Amino acid sequence: MANIHGIGVDQVNLNRVRKILEKSKSKFETRCFTDHEIEYANKFNDPAKRLGARFAAKEAVMKSLGKGWRELKWKEIEITGGGKPTVNLLGNASQLAQVNKIGTIHISLSHEKETAIAFAITEVA
Repeated sequence: MANIHGIGVDQVNLNRVRKILEKSKSKFETRCFTDHEIEYANKFNDPAKRLGARFAAKEAVMKSLGKGWRELKWKEIEITGGGKPTVNLLGNASQLAQVNKIGTIHISLSHEKETAIAFAITEVA
Protein backbone atom coordinates (compact mmCIF):
# COMPACT_ATOMS: atom_id res chain seq x y z
CA MET A 1 0.00 0.00 0.00
CA ALA A 2 1.34 3.40 -0.98
CA ASN A 3 1.62 6.27 1.48
CA ILE A 4 0.19 9.62 0.45
CA HIS A 5 2.65 12.48 0.88
CA GLY A 6 0.19 15.20 -0.08
CA ILE A 7 -2.81 16.28 -2.11
CA GLY A 8 -3.52 19.47 -4.00
CA VAL A 9 -6.34 20.99 -5.99
CA ASP A 10 -6.63 24.21 -7.97
CA GLN A 11 -9.20 25.90 -10.17
CA VAL A 12 -8.61 28.52 -12.87
CA ASN A 13 -10.99 30.96 -14.55
CA LEU A 14 -10.37 30.44 -18.27
CA ASN A 15 -11.70 33.89 -19.22
CA ARG A 16 -8.87 35.34 -17.14
CA VAL A 17 -6.36 33.09 -18.95
CA ARG A 18 -7.78 34.20 -22.32
CA LYS A 19 -7.35 37.87 -21.34
CA ILE A 20 -3.75 37.26 -20.24
CA LEU A 21 -3.02 35.48 -23.52
CA GLU A 22 -4.53 38.36 -25.50
CA LYS A 23 -2.52 40.95 -23.55
CA SER A 24 0.87 39.28 -23.09
CA LYS A 25 0.82 35.79 -24.59
CA SER A 26 4.54 35.22 -25.03
CA LYS A 27 5.44 36.59 -21.57
CA PHE A 28 2.86 34.37 -19.83
CA GLU A 29 3.80 31.30 -21.87
CA THR A 30 7.54 31.80 -21.42
CA ARG A 31 7.22 32.30 -17.66
CA CYS A 32 4.83 29.45 -16.91
CA PHE A 33 4.98 26.71 -19.54
CA THR A 34 7.49 24.40 -21.18
CA ASP A 35 7.88 24.28 -24.96
CA HIS A 36 6.02 20.95 -25.04
CA GLU A 37 3.06 22.37 -23.10
CA ILE A 38 2.84 25.40 -25.39
CA GLU A 39 3.11 23.27 -28.52
CA TYR A 40 0.37 20.92 -27.28
CA ALA A 41 -2.04 23.73 -26.29
CA ASN A 42 -1.59 25.57 -29.58
CA LYS A 43 -2.83 22.53 -31.54
CA PHE A 44 -6.36 23.45 -30.42
CA ASN A 45 -8.72 26.30 -31.36
CA ASP A 46 -8.80 27.50 -27.75
CA PRO A 47 -5.31 27.06 -26.23
CA ALA A 48 -6.52 28.78 -23.05
CA LYS A 49 -8.38 25.61 -22.02
CA ARG A 50 -5.25 23.47 -22.12
CA LEU A 51 -2.93 26.13 -20.68
CA GLY A 52 -5.43 26.96 -17.94
CA ALA A 53 -5.76 23.29 -17.00
CA ARG A 54 -1.98 22.94 -16.93
CA PHE A 55 -1.61 26.09 -14.84
CA ALA A 56 -4.12 24.65 -12.34
CA ALA A 57 -2.26 21.32 -12.43
CA LYS A 58 1.08 22.95 -11.67
CA GLU A 59 -0.48 24.71 -8.67
CA ALA A 60 -2.10 21.46 -7.50
CA VAL A 61 1.22 19.63 -7.79
CA MET A 62 2.99 22.37 -5.81
CA LYS A 63 0.38 22.06 -3.07
CA SER A 64 0.72 18.27 -3.02
CA LEU A 65 4.49 18.72 -2.57
CA GLY A 66 3.87 21.17 0.30
CA LYS A 67 5.31 24.17 -1.58
CA GLY A 68 4.04 27.20 -3.45
CA TRP A 69 4.94 29.24 -6.52
CA ARG A 70 7.33 31.36 -4.49
CA GLU A 71 9.42 28.27 -3.77
CA LEU A 72 9.14 26.41 -7.08
CA LYS A 73 9.20 27.70 -10.64
CA TRP A 74 6.22 27.09 -12.91
CA LYS A 75 8.42 25.52 -15.58
CA GLU A 76 9.87 23.00 -13.10
CA ILE A 77 6.55 21.15 -13.35
CA GLU A 78 5.52 19.93 -16.79
CA ILE A 79 2.13 18.40 -17.54
CA THR A 80 2.04 16.16 -20.59
CA GLY A 81 -0.74 16.37 -23.15
CA GLY A 82 -2.83 13.87 -25.03
CA GLY A 83 -4.25 10.80 -23.34
CA LYS A 84 -3.70 10.38 -19.62
CA PRO A 85 -1.75 13.40 -18.36
CA THR A 86 1.48 12.81 -16.49
CA VAL A 87 3.79 15.03 -14.46
CA ASN A 88 7.46 15.60 -15.25
CA LEU A 89 9.45 17.32 -12.51
CA LEU A 90 12.56 19.34 -13.30
CA GLY A 91 15.15 21.28 -11.31
CA ASN A 92 14.22 22.10 -7.70
CA ALA A 93 10.86 20.32 -7.98
CA SER A 94 12.64 17.11 -8.97
CA GLN A 95 15.13 17.49 -6.10
CA LEU A 96 12.29 18.13 -3.65
CA ALA A 97 10.53 14.96 -4.83
CA GLN A 98 13.75 12.95 -4.38
CA VAL A 99 14.34 14.30 -0.87
CA ASN A 100 10.76 13.42 0.09
CA LYS A 101 10.99 10.04 -1.66
CA ILE A 102 8.04 10.82 -3.95
CA GLY A 103 7.56 7.86 -6.27
CA THR A 104 4.35 8.74 -8.10
CA ILE A 105 2.32 11.85 -8.81
CA HIS A 106 -1.27 11.27 -9.89
CA ILE A 107 -2.87 14.15 -11.79
CA SER A 108 -6.38 14.70 -13.08
CA LEU A 109 -7.44 17.66 -15.25
CA SER A 110 -10.80 18.90 -16.43
CA HIS A 111 -11.96 21.98 -18.29
CA GLU A 112 -15.19 23.48 -19.51
CA LYS A 113 -15.92 26.75 -21.29
CA GLU A 114 -15.05 29.02 -18.36
CA THR A 115 -13.27 26.88 -15.75
CA ALA A 116 -10.37 24.44 -15.50
CA ILE A 117 -9.62 22.30 -12.46
CA ALA A 118 -6.81 19.96 -11.48
CA PHE A 119 -6.28 17.50 -8.65
CA ALA A 120 -2.91 16.00 -7.65
CA ILE A 121 -1.83 13.28 -5.25
CA THR A 122 1.82 12.60 -4.43
CA GLU A 123 2.80 9.17 -3.12
CA VAL A 124 5.92 8.14 -1.23
CA ALA A 125 7.74 5.31 -2.98
